[in-house]
Amino acid sequence: MTLDKNAQKVLAAKTAVDTLIERGLIFSGMKIGLGTGSTAMPAVKRLSERIQDGTLHDIKAVATSFQTTLACEELGIPVYTLNDRAIGGTLDLAIDGADEIGPDGTLIKGGGAALLREKIIAYSAKNFAIVADSSKDVKTHGTGFPLPVEIIAEGRVPVIMQLEKMGAKCTLREGVRKAGPVITDNGNMILDCLWEKPVDASKMEDAINDITGVVECGFFTKLKPIVFIAREDSTVDIR
Repeated sequence: MTLDKNAQKVLAAKTAVDTLIERGLIFSGMKIGLGTGSTAMPAVKRLSERIQDGTLHDIKAVATSFQTTLACEELGIPVYTLNDRAIGGTLDLAIDGADEIGPDGTLIKGGGAALLREKIIAYSAKNFAIVADSSKDVKTHGTGFPLPVEIIAEGRVPVIMQLEKMGAKCTLREGVRKAGPVITDNGNMILDCLWEKPVDASKMEDAINDITGVVECGFFTKLKPIVFIAREDSTVDIR
């Protein structure tokens, strides 16, 4: 049976949660960061199933978005912030989806406009896991999925000018079923950026974040995640 993208996402999420439990990276009493988007949501659901069947208990979750917070509330997973004393600013693991996964584990994230909170949570975790369908597996970054860059609204024009000097073509992300630009959970705007040629994600992450007016960009290169990629043939690659 050939799996479509939605089925691949569910398979990747279930495999990731179950494998991470087996490896001792998801465990009772842990502090876990939970991601945002169409692949992260099945992982949140699978985590709740393993709580309900008694495999896990006393899980403390930190959500990357309003979407994830609401899902956790519906599924009975207690939600905290990184600032709560019960969390203390660090996590045992963060699990999330990605928009692109490079050969060496570099990522583009932020298709759901939650990149800032996703990066804060991922970079505050001892371990990081990514779940994805096969379409997210790429050889290069920059020319495929647009890189999201979260910006302060007042700096839009000068930020675009600096990004264009780096060779990027920038598009202000517009809302769906909403007039005007997308506004993030943090009250900022999103620029989606593409290049004519592939870029070095590690160098570009630092260069973009050095631009005054940029809050955060969607390149994730500072840590190497455990990656679970589901394929059409029902197999899952674990890197």
